[in-house]
Amino acid sequence: MATFDILVLPGDGIGPEVTAEGVRVLEAVGERFEHVFNFEQDLVGGAAIDALGTAILPETIEKASKADAVLFGAVGGPKWDNPNASVRPEQGLLALRSGLGLWANLRPVTAVPALIDASTLRPEVIEGVDLLVIRELTSGLYFGQPQERRVVDCRREAVDTNYYNEDEIARIAHLGFQTARGRRKKLTSVDKANVLASSRLWREVVVEVSRDYPDVELEHVLVDAMTMYLIRRPRDFDVIIADNMFGDIITDEASMLTGSMGMLPSASLGALGEDGLGLGMYEPIHGSAPDIAGTGVANPLAMILSAAMLLRHSCGLEDEARAVEQAVTDVIETGLRTADLAAPGEPTLDTRAMADAVLKRLGS
Repeated sequence: MATFDILVLPGDGIGPEVTAEGVRVLEAVGERFEHVFNFEQDLVGGAAIDALGTAILPETIEKASKADAVLFGAVGGPKWDNPNASVRPEQGLLALRSGLGLWANLRPVTAVPALIDASTLRPEVIEGVDLLVIRELTSGLYFGQPQERRVVDCRREAVDTNYYNEDEIARIAHLGFQTARGRRKKLTSVDKANVLASSRLWREVVVEVSRDYPDVELEHVLVDAMTMYLIRRPRDFDVIIADNMFGDIITDEASMLTGSMGMLPSASLGALGEDGLGLGMYEPIHGSAPDIAGTGVANPLAMILSAAMLLRHSCGLEDEARAVEQAVTDVIETGLRTADLAAPGEPTLDTRAMADAVLKRLGS
């Protein structure tokens, strides 16, 4: 019997609703496979600002560093939607990524046959899509300095710095090549090397790292072309690596290949042990969705699939992870839908009922 300590940070909007279902799934996994999951909950984002005046406490980051994994909901909402505020919900998320050294974000995108019609793209375009985007997470435009707004000669101006060093690029490249080796042995590196100095360094380092992986095919694609190719020919891609900003953009675009952002999980990882496991933060990519918060209609499947990634990457429980993923697939294939997945006039399940359906199959 294995024991794991999980820090739960529900956050804002639909974060608490879907996180509760992720916890229920992990509890069910513990019962079925005889593991113990110890959960501790804390504040982050807008909820932390309201209660504590800050987006996250240093003590919370310390708790996270001592846990086996972090299950994260979402942050942000109209209440705190002032880009000029000195304290913003997103600061809590960024502080966790940097404080825990979570430099790689993994976002798998797989077209589920039963949901082909839910996508806005033609079925023949998305059928068979199975790709993984690895986004650099702790450098680039989101963290580079200087990053400020100022007044010079009575004129407002702002600056963001897209900083990268070769070590930050190399570790993402190594992870991308190693991951591709276990898949279809194809790696696509996304950059803007025709314009940006940071991208030219990115491409140069990726090429250097590629020499250690002669069995993996490497291609370079400019980010503007990539946004087109993801819509035109998404099946051509296997593992994709991108910097912080470009990865953020193309993963949101790629999410629509599945028909809904409510289906896509993510894992943010840092230093891994020799067994390939380590502390990670697991969250759905859909954000806080404040327009549906409190209505009970949020899709919990992205959070449940994030819990499966937690089992795989931080706990080393591959069979358990596959069992959760299979339960989600079974639910979808039987025709059960939340509102974001349903066709007009099709019956829908609320958040709890959809999670109940997954739990039923997980326990069978």
